[in-house]
Amino acid sequence: MRPRHDRTGLFLFSVYLLLYAGFVFLAAFRPELMESRPWVGLNLSLTYGFGLIAMAFVLALIYGWCDSPNQSKDSYTARKETSQEDRR
Repeated sequence: MRPRHDRTGLFLFSVYLLLYAGFVFLAAFRPELMESRPWVGLNLSLTYGFGLIAMAFVLALIYGWCDSPNQSKDSYTARKETSQEDRR
């Protein structure tokens, strides 16, 4: 289960990294665009920043959801049984 879990984590990290890189590049190379007010009078930089924070929570929930309870239980049960056999 661990390699799959690692791949999922790296994929979600890559998604967030691309979103964050977009924010940094817009701030560095298109500051006039970041000053625009596309939503409820808030400028794009503030909206994008709060969006990044919200996306971090969403990606964390996705990461936690990918580790389904059945797989965790099976993995835990297998480790417990192995450790009990080692004691005998």
